[in-house]
Amino acid sequence: MKLFLFLTFVANTAAFAPSRNVLKSYSHSHALIRPVTMLNVATPTPVETLSALEKEEPDMIDENVYTFNKILIDTVYNVICFFYPVTGTKRDFARFYVLETVARVVMHLRETFGNREQGEKMRTHYAEADNELHHLLIMESLGGNENSVDRFLAQIMAFGYYWYVTAKITDLCNVPSIRSIVYFFSPPVAYHLSELIEDHAFDTYSGYLEKYGEDLKKQPVPAIATKYYVEDNPFLFDLFCTVKDKDEDGNFSNRRPQLDSLYDVFVNIRDDEKEHWKTLCNLVQYSDMQGVENSKVVGTKARPATEK
Repeated sequence: MKLFLFLTFVANTAAFAPSRNVLKSYSHSHALIRPVTMLNVATPTPVETLSALEKEEPDMIDENVYTFNKILIDTVYNVICFFYPVTGTKRDFARFYVLETVARVVMHLRETFGNREQGEKMRTHYAEADNELHHLLIMESLGGNENSVDRFLAQIMAFGYYWYVTAKITDLCNVPSIRSIVYFFSPPVAYHLSELIEDHAFDTYSGYLEKYGEDLKKQPVPAIATKYYVEDNPFLFDLFCTVKDKDEDGNFSNRRPQLDSLYDVFVNIRDDEKEHWKTLCNLVQYSDMQGVENSKVVGTKARPATEK
């Protein structure tokens, strides 16, 4: 019965599309483009550049787009909660496996079509995808993908989400039913979807740690987590952390995870989701991964439909 309800939800979601006014291209005239080199790709924007960007008003998402995106992501999240309530058992790892599977969408379409100004953003997206992959590998090592039904549901939801982000039927140039690419024409709309997903992921892991932290502290660290967080070269890890904290001297600091138990693993996974969320907020609001510094990042707001 649950499977039937879920497949009905997928079919209804695919049939529902916003009007042509919803998916429109956003212009970001204040976006900064920095040359990509091995020296500066993982280096935060200088403080004076951040200050200049902070003088700009953050962009907002069209109210109709915002509402549709939020309903879609909240519904997907509620479906996951329905099938996978948190119980403090091994089944929770299946829930996180599904969540991480859905979250792993890499948007490289613009680069494929010859846009070479996306270099720095794409490197960050690759690093984010690598990070999400390792979250998935950690959940698999904990048995999150043992059940074939779990794998099927995760893949179905990820497939539906992928095609919503990368392909949507809409009115384009007054011709109905022309295939339009959401990310290709309006990256902020696609980024906003991911922002909402990362926000849910952070809240999910935070609640899990608060409720079952003591049990997690008694469990060992999976080998794949040690390899990724401790032993591997930190270049990709540092690369996706684009909105960094400052140390006592005002310099940007690097996260260096400490792993003593499974609790620490989930703390770092939760903190990774927060890093993704901050980067996405800046991309939506400023079209720049380092639009504002860490303490000033806030969630994207809806622009009232009455405003142009």
